[in-house]
Amino acid sequence: MQKSSIFLTGVAAIVVIVVSCTYTVAEYQRAIMLQLGEIKETSIDPGLHFKIPFINTIRYFDARIQTLDAPPERYLTSEKKNVEVDAFIKWRIADVARFYTATGGGDVRRANLLLSQIIKDGLRDEFGKRTMQEVISGERSQVMNVISAKASKQADEIGIDVVQVRIKRIDLSADISDSVYRRMEAERQRVANELRSQGAEAGERIRAEAERKRTILLAEAFRDSEQLRGEGDAKASEIYAKAYSKNPEFYALYRSLDAYTKTFADKGDIMIIDPQSEFFRYMMNPAGK
Repeated sequence: MQKSSIFLTGVAAIVVIVVSCTYTVAEYQRAIMLQLGEIKETSIDPGLHFKIPFINTIRYFDARIQTLDAPPERYLTSEKKNVEVDAFIKWRIADVARFYTATGGGDVRRANLLLSQIIKDGLRDEFGKRTMQEVISGERSQVMNVISAKASKQADEIGIDVVQVRIKRIDLSADISDSVYRRMEAERQRVANELRSQGAEAGERIRAEAERKRTILLAEAFRDSEQLRGEGDAKASEIYAKAYSKNPEFYALYRSLDAYTKTFADKGDIMIIDPQSEFFRYMMNPAGK
């Protein structure tokens, strides 16, 4: 019984020693070994490794690509216009020992602050060299490439590899936006006034042309009517003359009846004429005598 206890105790002691002497680095991790606070071994690859218990300490780091989504910042362009830039950075640890030293023991938040400041400085320099139009549309890709190259050099000093810098959005500040909108509104109003003026001018021109044509048409119509009336009167005179030459008495009767018809056409008309006058010749005596 006593031998069994000693055996189990020995086995447990061996297991504890083995466990305390080994450690595992995952596939997505990198590690460094510290000995009494100093770095003894750097960039330990994934796998099973050994250490001296109570003397060696292992620090693990995530070797995967990290994303730093910095809050939007304002920058001045070359024409002193404020633009609000929202960018993000993808990075990963390139040198574990340098990263551990520069960030005060591998503090990712400190690494993000250092990296964020590097990107801010780069954006401020590049935006200060370009106009608003260039940074918004013309040279946006070039700006990102330049900043990525500069950031990679500076970030290398803290053991970071900058994989990518991307600008998500560039907005005008509120005061600039208002100014742009006011200019756009004024421009639209100017164009509208110009078109309205052109329309009014065209309307006046069309009305004047229509009035001119109307006057010409009325004049031509009056001329034609007068010409027709003259021709009609001449034809009537000719007919009257022929009728008179054939039968003067019938002609006189016809003209008198025509005069009666026209004279008494309106029942309200009042005429004061001597009943014995020549006008009532055929009315008083149908024979005309």
